Amino acid sequence: MEKNLVTAVITAKRPAWTTDRLTTRIVHLGCGAFHRAHQALYTHHVLEKTDSDWGYCEVNLMSAADAALIEGLQSQSMLYTVAEKGAEKTELKIIGSMKEAMHPLIDGIDAVIEKMASPDVSIVSLTVTEKGYCTDPATGKLDPDNALIKQDLATPDTPKSAIGYITAALKRRFARGLPPFTVLSCDNVRENGHVAREAVLGLARLQDAALAARIETDVTFPCTMVDRIVPAATPETLAEIAQLLGTEDNCAIACEPFRQWVIEDNFVNGRPEWDCAGAQFVQDVVPFELMKLRMLNGSHSFLAYLGYLGGYAHISDTMTNPDYRKAARALMLDEQAPTLIMPEETDLVAYADNLIDRFTNPSLKHQTWQIAMDGSQKLPQRLLDPVAWHIANGSDYRRLALGVAGWMRYISGTDEQGNPIDVRDPLAETFAAIYAKHGLSVAVVDELLAIESVFGETLAKQQAFVDAVKRAYQQLLDVGARQAVAAL
Repeated sequence: MEKNLVTAVITAKRPAWTTDRLTTRIVHLGCGAFHRAHQALYTHHVLEKTDSDWGYCEVNLMSAADAALIEGLQSQSMLYTVAEKGAEKTELKIIGSMKEAMHPLIDGIDAVIEKMASPDVSIVSLTVTEKGYCTDPATGKLDPDNALIKQDLATPDTPKSAIGYITAALKRRFARGLPPFTVLSCDNVRENGHVAREAVLGLARLQDAALAARIETDVTFPCTMVDRIVPAATPETLAEIAQLLGTEDNCAIACEPFRQWVIEDNFVNGRPEWDCAGAQFVQDVVPFELMKLRMLNGSHSFLAYLGYLGGYAHISDTMTNPDYRKAARALMLDEQAPTLIMPEETDLVAYADNLIDRFTNPSLKHQTWQIAMDGSQKLPQRLLDPVAWHIANGSDYRRLALGVAGWMRYISGTDEQGNPIDVRDPLAETFAAIYAKHGLSVAVVDELLAIESVFGETLAKQQAFVDAVKRAYQQLLDVGARQAVAAL
C-alpha cells in the first residue's frame, strides 16, 4: 500500500482542482476533527458547485500534537479524507478546501498574526471549544484571571489565546487602513457569536480603548448553529479508513452522514455561498441553537455521564439499553422541548426521533468519556438553563436533575467499580479537593452547587432543585446509574 494520499491509487475521488485555485480568504483557528468534517467540508462542496476561490489557512495554536496535524496536512498537499459512516455504508470524500496551514511553533506567532492581517482574508473562524473563549461560563464575559488572558495582557504582540490572536490581527489591520474581517464562531456554544464578541471586546478594552471602540462599531460576530456527530479519531478508525481508501491518511476523520449549519447572515467583508452546500442563512439563529443545545447536546451529556457510570463506552452502546433509550427521548420531548420557542414549521417530535436514530448508529464509536469532558463549561447551557425554565414554570425536571447528579458523580474520579475516571475539566482540581474532603457522599452536592461559574448565583438557593439533585445523587450511590435510569 503506497502511503501517500496525493499519488496512491485510491477508491475515493480527489478534488478536480489544486490549491493553486484557492485564495486564503478564511483563517480558521482550531483545525480539529469537527471543523474538518463540517465547515471545511461545506466549503469543499461550494468549490465543487461554483467557481469560488474561497480557501482556508488552517491554524492550530496550542500543543505539539496540534502542530503534527498541521505538518500532516502539509505533507499531503492539504488534502484529507472524511468518512461519512452510516448504519449501512461508509462514503469517503477527499476534501480540498484548504490552501495552507500554520502553527506558531512552526511558523512563529508574528507570521500567524500577519496571515490574519492579510488583505485577502475576509473571515476568521473558530472551533476552539467553550474554554477557548476564556470567558466565565456563568456570565459570558471575558475572565481577566484566565491564565492565557493574563499572558495576552502582559505581552499583547505575542498572544497565547485565540482571542488574543484575533485582537492583535484586528489592531494590525486597522493600523494599515484595511477593512476588518468577520469573526465567525463555529463552536457548540450558546449564542456563540455574542460570546466571541464579548471575549474580543473584553480583551481589547483592557488593552486599547480606541481599538475596542473600532471593533465594537466595525466588526461583526455572526452566531451559528453547527451539528454533526464527529468522534475523535482513533487508531482503529484511521486503520478502517485506510483499508477502505487504499492508503494511509493520518489526517482523516470519521463522522455521521447527517450535517446541519445555520448561520446568521451578518458578514462585514463577504462570505462563501455556503447555502449552495446546504447551509441555512437566517436572521436569528437562537431558536435553532437552543433546540440543538438542549435536545441533542443535553441528552448527549445525560447519556455520557450516566452511560459511562453504567459501564457503556460509547453512546451507541447506551442505546442498546431500552431504559436509556426511553429516558433520552423523554428528556428531549418532556423536559427540553417545552423550553423552546421554534418557528411554526419545526417538528420537534421528528427531530427527537432523528436524534435517537443518530445516537443508535453503531458505526460511530462516540465515546461517553469524550462527551463527558469539560462538563463545567457545558452544563449551564445544556442542562441548567432548562432547569431554570422548569422552576419558573412549576414543571417536572426529574431527568435533568438526574443528569446533573450524574455529572456530579462522574467528576468524583471513581466509577461504580472503584476504578479511576480520567476527569478532563478546567475545574478538575476543584472537584478533586471537594471529593477529598467529603468522599462519595451527598455532602458534595452543596459544595458543587456553590461553584458560581457553573451554577450561577440563584440555582443553589432553589431548595426544590437542591433536594432533587440530592435525591438523584443518593440514588446513584445506592443503586447505580443503570437502576437510576430505569427508575425514571
